[in-house]
Amino acid sequence: MATAAGPIATNNSPQNSNAYRTPIAPSVPITHKWSIAEDLTCISNPSKHNNPQTGYRSFSDELYVKYEEKLEDVRKALREVEENPLEGLVMIDALQRLGIDYHFRGEIGAFLQKQQIISSTPDGYPEHGLYEVSTLFRFLRQEGHNVTADVFNNFKDKEGRFRSELSTDIRGLMSLYEASQLRIEGEDILDQAADFSSQLLGRWTKDPNHHEARLVSNTLTHPYHKSLATFMAKSFVHDCKGQTGWVDNLQELAKMDLTIVQSIHQKEVFQVSQWWKDTGLANELKLARNQPLKWYMWPMAALTDPRFSEERVELTKPISFIYIIDDIFDVYGTIEELTLFTDAVNRWELSAVEQLPDYMKVCFKALYDVTNEIAYKIYKKHGQNPIDSLQKTWASLCNAFLVEAKWFASGHLPNAEEYLKNGIISSGVHVVLAHMFFLLGDGITQESVDLVDDYPGISTSIATILRLSDDLGSAKDEDQDGYDGSYIECYMKEHKGSSVDSAREEVIRMISEAWKCLNKECLSPNPFSESFRIGSLNMARMIPMMYSYDDNHNLPILEEHMKAMIYNTSL
Repeated sequence: MATAAGPIATNNSPQNSNAYRTPIAPSVPITHKWSIAEDLTCISNPSKHNNPQTGYRSFSDELYVKYEEKLEDVRKALREVEENPLEGLVMIDALQRLGIDYHFRGEIGAFLQKQQIISSTPDGYPEHGLYEVSTLFRFLRQEGHNVTADVFNNFKDKEGRFRSELSTDIRGLMSLYEASQLRIEGEDILDQAADFSSQLLGRWTKDPNHHEARLVSNTLTHPYHKSLATFMAKSFVHDCKGQTGWVDNLQELAKMDLTIVQSIHQKEVFQVSQWWKDTGLANELKLARNQPLKWYMWPMAALTDPRFSEERVELTKPISFIYIIDDIFDVYGTIEELTLFTDAVNRWELSAVEQLPDYMKVCFKALYDVTNEIAYKIYKKHGQNPIDSLQKTWASLCNAFLVEAKWFASGHLPNAEEYLKNGIISSGVHVVLAHMFFLLGDGITQESVDLVDDYPGISTSIATILRLSDDLGSAKDEDQDGYDGSYIECYMKEHKGSSVDSAREEVIRMISEAWKCLNKECLSPNPFSESFRIGSLNMARMIPMMYSYDDNHNLPILEEHMKAMIYNTSL
């Protein structure tokens, strides 16, 4: 088997020296050639526009010239709307929903800062309508500003209820609902706003003849804050048809941007598929999942800025091992074997694998090599060696997997709280976020490293959302036949007489509360960089797509998004 090579364990190797040691360079080059993986049927027939040597698109200089011209046109338009707050908010909203706002972070930040100053004055908000107030609130919260939700008191009557005349303001109600998705714990006014707006908007969706029924339905089903902008961009373009002015410029830019970004994603798919093929794990572990493209979808969704190409490829690697090790614990191993494997990961020494069965030796060696390889890349690029932190995340993950394996092998079903506490770790979210934190390399300090090691709230919130969303699904993974329990089952055992429906309602409520915690963790002051915060939020936004199984145990929504982001050439 060909595995990704890594340093040999010696007295000077990563697991035996201090946290700031210099990692040993891998014994073979750590770059991979681009090629098409034979097991990925979705890329077995490259487009006729693709380069036959690389398998991905090449573009003329003319396209890039037009692209830069269009970028400048939009920047100019943004500057021109600075004195028109309402139009500026509409334009920024469009940029975000088309997924191209990353080009204009400076211009958007300057606009919002100016509006925040205006809105903070005593009479800055009362003159504005519901749409303007709600949209500005959402934008500022998205940027991490801890703006108060008291601004919505201006839309209440003397009895403390939202005014009845707002019921006809569809655009304002949609914006209010969108704003309410950024609420944190204890913000009763935003809880009321969510209920008020969703109930009124729900009535509009029942009128199929109303021209905005589809738009309202999309808002309720996929609010911006909890959805991937890249997934919803096509719907937004459809809803904007017939508009003129700068909208046309934005749509043209978005189409060119998609074309260029797709070529980058295609390169990354080739890299990932070649890496996965080179590990040989698909041949060694026949019963384990063999889904490199699906695994790549996580970092593709999380790190949307095209400049994070290397980071997306590298992040796919630990994600793949989370799935593979999960299958080993859930499908392959006996308790005795799993205990030995967990001990080997905790010791983080190649000599620890001597008593393991061959398939576990292969997996641990690949995990060990790839983790050290990633640590070496991070050290070379950012000057920080994260091997201790990364090793700890793998040890914690396997410890949690082993706890679950023992529970279900013995027939013991833990109480719901105990199950969720362990499930937050076994979700693998902390492993992913720790790797992402170091790969991005922004804001790495001893304080932030210690926080990452200690399961920060941002990680725990996302892990809670993932674990509960997974358990809320009615179908198991298409290639996984094992059994690992669910929160719903534990809840029903603990609450005698409760129904499946009531248990599911409780899980939905808990997911909502976890989102409130995540929203709070993303507000300033924040110990983490903006790129890490956005990447983490996108991980949470990706979760529904990863667990939206249909009756045939497939993921049609995920497949649709994958095709749109990698292969389809039109918005």
